[in-house]
Amino acid sequence: MKILVVGSKGFIGSHCFEYFNTRAEVWGCDVFTDYNEINFFLVDSFGADYHTVFQSQRFDVCVNCSGAASVPDSLKAPLRDFELNVQNVVRLLESIRIYNPACKFINLSSAAVYGNPDKLPIAEAQRLNPISPYGFHKWQAEQICSEYAKFFNLRTCSLRIFSAYGPRLKKQLLWDVFKKTRDTSRLELFGTGDESRDYIFIDDIIRAIEVIIHKAPFTSDIFNVAGGEAISTKTIASLLVASLGWRGDIIFTGKKRPGDPDEWKADLSKMEQLGFKPSIRLEDGIKFHAAWLRSLA
Repeated sequence: MKILVVGSKGFIGSHCFEYFNTRAEVWGCDVFTDYNEINFFLVDSFGADYHTVFQSQRFDVCVNCSGAASVPDSLKAPLRDFELNVQNVVRLLESIRIYNPACKFINLSSAAVYGNPDKLPIAEAQRLNPISPYGFHKWQAEQICSEYAKFFNLRTCSLRIFSAYGPRLKKQLLWDVFKKTRDTSRLELFGTGDESRDYIFIDDIIRAIEVIIHKAPFTSDIFNVAGGEAISTKTIASLLVASLGWRGDIIFTGKKRPGDPDEWKADLSKMEQLGFKPSIRLEDGIKFHAAWLRSLA
């Protein structure tokens, strides 16, 4: 099997590349390189040309881990977010359509498409209500995958990733907590602390992708990828600081950031039907995450 990982230098992409590199012929693709790399394509940040990629090689699977991944940034620069999360998907699928139509395409979407859901746990068929440009753009990318499946018979699917964490993630809540614990004994965070997210450790995300490759029908399907548990911000922040050995006060400001939902918990029935269940307990995942953070100090 020959696999292309687009965004292979990013958080999920780098783990994906490393995991499959021991199991298949894997090629990377990103906007920067360490040079002297083999099996790697360098593309532009904007207006990436994937024609050369798919002209030169025939892939069995393309995993799209590229794009912007920040709700606050999407509110500041919505056009940039659109270009990276929507137009980039069109360019990929168009190149696949022309040069490699048998290639399976896995698009990494986001739970941000749900916004504040009508009910929990959230099933894939629930009404979508994105509350940020990022969420809207991830939804649009899913629709483009459906378009290319319907009109051009491409084999596509989208994975709605919930709150990912693990080594190499230098953004979002856990990174923010880590940085603040280095400078102060009083840690201030947005919200009330009771907001919930559904966290999934990076190893489980990669396992989910592997299950999708081998068992999904690729008929523009949608799958939730999550831990299946609602965890409050207060709980996960407390677990992390305890693992870091930090002693101080965690204060929640009560201020809500635009684009942040209140509650998330995924219905994993569809993934379970394919044989996938998360295997990393939150407590263990946080210990792994904290060990990596300590290594940066």
